Amino acid sequence: MGGGKSAAAQAPRHAEGGAVLGLTVEHRTDPLGVDAARPRFGWRMRSVGRGRSQGAYQILVAGSPDKLTAARADVWNSGRVSSSDSVAVRYTGKALRPSTRYHWSVTVWDAEGRPVGTASPASFETGLMTTDGVAGWDGAQWIGMKGKPPNSAGAPMLRTEAALKNRSRVREARLYVSALGVYNAYINGRHVTVPQDEGSTIELLPPGWTNYDVRVNYMAYDVTDLVTRERSVTLAAVLGNGWYNSRASDGSTYYSSDGNALALKAKLLIRYADGSSQTVVTEPDGGWKATDTGPYRADDIYDGQTYDARKELPGWTASGFDDSGWSDVTRVALEEKYPDAQLLAYPGETARFMPRWDRRPQSITVATGVTGQDGSPNSRGRIVVDPARTVTDPAKAASASVTIGRGETAVFDLGQNMVGVARYSLRGLAGAQVEFRFAEILNDDSAGADGPEGSVYRANLRSAKATSTYILKGDRRGETHQDSLTFYGFRYVSVTATQTVTITGLTGKVATSAIRETGSVTTNDPDINQLASNIRWGQRGNYLWVPTDCPQRDERLGWTGDTQVFATTALYNADASVFLSHFQDTVVDSALIYGVDKAQFTGVAPGGRYNFPGGGSGWADAGVIVPWTVWQMTGDATIVDDNWPAMTRYLDWIQDQTGDTYAGQGSLTGDWLGLQKTSAQLMSDVYYGYVAQLMAQMARATGRTAEGEAYERLFGRIRQAFITKYLSTDGGGATVKSSLGDASPIEPGSDPDQKTEDNSQTALLWVLKLGFYETEAQRRTLLRHLADNIGNDAAYKAAHPNSSRVRYAENTLSVGFLGVNVLAPVLTDEGRPDLAYQLLHQDAMPSWLFSVKNGATTVWERWNSYAEDVGFGPVGMNSFNHYAYGAIMEWMYAYMAGIARDPDSPGFKRFLLQPHIDPTGRITQVSGSYESPYGVIRSEWKLRDGGRELVYDVDVPANSEAVLRLPAAAADSIREGRTPLARAEGVRFMDHTDGEYVCRLTSGRYHITTTLR
Repeated sequence: MGGGKSAAAQAPRHAEGGAVLGLTVEHRTDPLGVDAARPRFGWRMRSVGRGRSQGAYQILVAGSPDKLTAARADVWNSGRVSSSDSVAVRYTGKALRPSTRYHWSVTVWDAEGRPVGTASPASFETGLMTTDGVAGWDGAQWIGMKGKPPNSAGAPMLRTEAALKNRSRVREARLYVSALGVYNAYINGRHVTVPQDEGSTIELLPPGWTNYDVRVNYMAYDVTDLVTRERSVTLAAVLGNGWYNSRASDGSTYYSSDGNALALKAKLLIRYADGSSQTVVTEPDGGWKATDTGPYRADDIYDGQTYDARKELPGWTASGFDDSGWSDVTRVALEEKYPDAQLLAYPGETARFMPRWDRRPQSITVATGVTGQDGSPNSRGRIVVDPARTVTDPAKAASASVTIGRGETAVFDLGQNMVGVARYSLRGLAGAQVEFRFAEILNDDSAGADGPEGSVYRANLRSAKATSTYILKGDRRGETHQDSLTFYGFRYVSVTATQTVTITGLTGKVATSAIRETGSVTTNDPDINQLASNIRWGQRGNYLWVPTDCPQRDERLGWTGDTQVFATTALYNADASVFLSHFQDTVVDSALIYGVDKAQFTGVAPGGRYNFPGGGSGWADAGVIVPWTVWQMTGDATIVDDNWPAMTRYLDWIQDQTGDTYAGQGSLTGDWLGLQKTSAQLMSDVYYGYVAQLMAQMARATGRTAEGEAYERLFGRIRQAFITKYLSTDGGGATVKSSLGDASPIEPGSDPDQKTEDNSQTALLWVLKLGFYETEAQRRTLLRHLADNIGNDAAYKAAHPNSSRVRYAENTLSVGFLGVNVLAPVLTDEGRPDLAYQLLHQDAMPSWLFSVKNGATTVWERWNSYAEDVGFGPVGMNSFNHYAYGAIMEWMYAYMAGIARDPDSPGFKRFLLQPHIDPTGRITQVSGSYESPYGVIRSEWKLRDGGRELVYDVDVPANSEAVLRLPAAAADSIREGRTPLARAEGVRFMDHTDGEYVCRLTSGRYHITTTLR
């Protein structure tokens, strides 16, 4: 779905009060631009009673809402289908026509055959349903400004004007549009928007980033309201470089250091009430004109944007503008250069501005100079603050105006590290140049600072200039601007000017592709709540068209290792399944372009920057892990089936590389940024086993029985080879020889003299997770090693004087990227939730709360990115918005709140409720919710009576069921009201062993109490 209705013309949302609701097509609500020939339908049941499940359904699809009856449905009547399926139900009706709106509904019966209800009608609209960029485009071509050298100053501005050919009322209008580069599109003087939060908003940098030589996305918009009541139509666009001409694409097959010609491709389809239609398309001879003399002087993903308001061309996007002095346009021959490139409808939610997350200043500091250089530890001094213009009250700062002159600086603190742009208003003389520099943190007086204390720290941006430059036109009423051809990662905005200017209304405008949030976890512990907020903000910022590693420096790439580690957390937090599925398509494209032997998945997608041809374990494995994770969280196996050839090709390739050694392909990255070093080859070997295990599970679930057995055997051989090589049982003990081999040889900022160690935390975690041991005694020994390593007490340090652990506090973690998402889950599964909670509460370095204690509002790249007592981490690679370590939130959902997947029942059709009480006693209340494919799962617990009693409230959605595991002193001490839980409606008792009560819950709401001791 590329977009939706523009401006205020969007249709009201469906009433959600019925018993059948939540209708989706291709996992979207009322989508436009659906290109699937057999789209997937989904819905949910609502029931206040217990034990309600679906027994049958009937889907009707029709050309108009009035035909949604069994007798009149003219597109598809599924008939009554006996099935409990309500996720990804395939369309099997008539062939769908392009650019056509269809209406649909579903009727549901319960398992006893009783009618549940019929959903309010929903709709979906097909796109052009072609891939070659020719069929369905009515002659639209890629066009650009004639005679404009690539990378020359000035963004191309293109426009055409056409008379409406029919005086009949306009019934509907659709815009299909794409760009080589990025675009802002306008119709009749108004920016094309998408619906959001009962209003509308604009997108940022459509059509996003792909491997342009393989696929380009187009967007679909309902622009009816922009065309009606007009005599003519003007279609206009600004083109920006985006990723296409950015250093982000350096090393890519489509990249040119001299720049590529920017291009627009568009089709405006207008349909009239009398049945006739008209199209306006991009073509060299279609009345299109172009100029680069407008206000958009420069734009770059990393460096920012320069806007000269003196060069504005009022009215250029509306009808009647005189463009006779503009240049002609010319065809840009993408098809000749890349004949196999496809033009495809974007299937998910676009990156857009989210007004509800706007941030206003919490403080404004005005600096007039620098002082104290001689007395400061780093000789950089501190800023001189003007108290008369400095605002420290957040309520006043939010709306304060500030005036600065030449040589002065205003620093706006927005209180939250975010991703997007700043919107600001200015007053000043024409020609005054104002620069807005973006940063995540302020300088202190440490040796790592890059400026005086109190100024913005930007050394970690590396070569990215990250600057918004605005040149005033001198409007006495003021002038307002926000960049539209770039983005920034920032909390602070530092403003300077060449002449006196007044800045008002500066606002952080947040942009993201993670627009619909589906889960939350809150506790009575404010530090844990802040950590959860930091993780959520990190996802918002880094889910921008592709899942990036960081949003601020000269990188912002789709690193696949970061993606796979965080994917489960991401899918709990937000409706990101289509986003990740689309990224998986890009990962497969990248494997064919950049992967070794066109089989190895790559470390980065899209593009070729930093794609290493050597060992890729942990990163390349995302090509298997992401499909598995999306399938597990949604229950939709489409992503498995679609990617099966690429996944098997990848596993076959590893086998070809390592043969009967059953070793992994190798790893250049290893346990990235782990503070205790683990053999990179060991990490490769465990990941080889892990993806083989996942392949076996996916094969069995999708009917590939023989392949499932083959992958089971492969996993067994990898396991045995690992045990033989790495597991030492000398003296009757068990040691994981994680010192066999070096750690990552390419990790910036690491100590070159630091050695890999046996029994490292990450190695022990993966061995326990995969069962890479032979006896129960070995398991107990390995778990004891892990507990001792984490405990890191004086006795452990004395016994391991050469270990990196001697530098760190007790009860701390030492994992890197490849250990962080398995740490707490493995500890809990192995019966040590006490250690998991101790690590969660720890705020000494290294820990999750260390960053919280040091003022973080997003998750950091390094455990030691900054500390108040020592300053900044290694400048070569130090992001303050990097979501990988936020993968702990997967555990917070699944173990702390207790809403967990059942691996044998993907998509939460059957799921686990397994809340784990905090043995430290610090968390006494948890509220978790997750909107599963079947509805909202709610899991809330609190302790009372001094921790002797647990009160547990849970909602199990209709058409699903849960296995509940709760601590209970005795089987009859767990009750609903005064009734033993085993005798309550909807409950089936299963077991009570070792203080754990296990039962099955059918759908419904439960209020449970249990005595703990």
